Amino acid sequence: MEFKIEKELDKARAGTIETLNGSIETPAFIVVGTKAAVKALTPEQVSSLGAQAVLANTYHLYLQPGDKVVKEGGGLGKFMNWSGPTFTDSGGFQAFSLGIAYGDSVSKISNKETVSRLNNNNLVKIDEEGIDFKSIIDGSSHRFTPERSIEIQHNIGADIIFAFDECTSPHASYEYQEEAMNRTHRWAQRSLDAHSTDQSLFGIVQGGRYEDLRKESAKIIGSMDFPGFGIGGSFDKEDIYTAVGWVNDILPKDKPRHLLGIGEPVDLFGGVENGIDTFDCVTPTRIARNGSLYTRDGRINILNAKYVNNFSKIDDCDCYTCKNYTLAYLSHLFRAKEMLGATLASIHNLYFIVNLVKDIRKSILEGTFFEFKEKWLGMYYKK
Repeated sequence: MEFKIEKELDKARAGTIETLNGSIETPAFIVVGTKAAVKALTPEQVSSLGAQAVLANTYHLYLQPGDKVVKEGGGLGKFMNWSGPTFTDSGGFQAFSLGIAYGDSVSKISNKETVSRLNNNNLVKIDEEGIDFKSIIDGSSHRFTPERSIEIQHNIGADIIFAFDECTSPHASYEYQEEAMNRTHRWAQRSLDAHSTDQSLFGIVQGGRYEDLRKESAKIIGSMDFPGFGIGGSFDKEDIYTAVGWVNDILPKDKPRHLLGIGEPVDLFGGVENGIDTFDCVTPTRIARNGSLYTRDGRINILNAKYVNNFSKIDDCDCYTCKNYTLAYLSHLFRAKEMLGATLASIHNLYFIVNLVKDIRKSILEGTFFEFKEKWLGMYYKK
């Protein structure tokens, strides 16, 4: 993998990541295809809306159909008929969130007390070597270690893969964040030691909302022999301008940085402003399936009664959906529970986000990023 920076505006930068299966012009939004499929869309539809790469999930593909099946199918790209660059995450977040926090009000891990309480339910066990968890499909027992995660990702065969890390809640105590961060550093080295293919392995920075921990993690992970980096953890909007900034001030400037699980418009601007090159998030397609649509004037809910007889298009947009269908038709599809509704809404939302990030890239190249950000967010959040 090669990364070239073409233009910088303070911390914001536009560049290109060259992978074994094509290039990614950055900043870029990486579309999530969790189970080797972008929900409700074909790969051809995903490509037609401007997406450059897709990200699949190690945890889910390991459970179904199995990483060896994906390998036998020619690897992730061939298996799902996607010809461009591919990513896989490490599976760590899902092993924790679908194990230790499954059925609980806490997203990810809250603190040591939560870990202890949920461990007593035998959902997951954490130790220095890795984690034991139960499948959300059939309740069977499984174990992930850094070495196992890397082996699974080798089988899946994505261009860019991630080191195994321990995910924590932003509300976890300082003591637990420090413990988990240190374990993540040890697991990062074990992931590197287990890596033996020409895939690009990214290290992951942790440390929660604590400045000293984030900076320590960025220094340690940044000193390891990774060609790129992921920034993990749960973030509120203010964290994009604090924790992400702390990290990117320290990480090597000449390597790409990926912000895991972030995709709301305001966060995309904030991430780019603080040196992020790529993002992934399920939000655009998830909210689309529930009838929530992005517009330049903010989100709308297609189930609102005012759209039943509205024969205009969703937005001033060049996506397939807006070129061919009206709000009234989409309202009908969702009210009638027709599957086509989810497809058309997902096309629009992904087109909106993917091309928003492309416009952000263009504004960096033209030297107008900060003006573009102020104008765009002022319009989107004017309500």
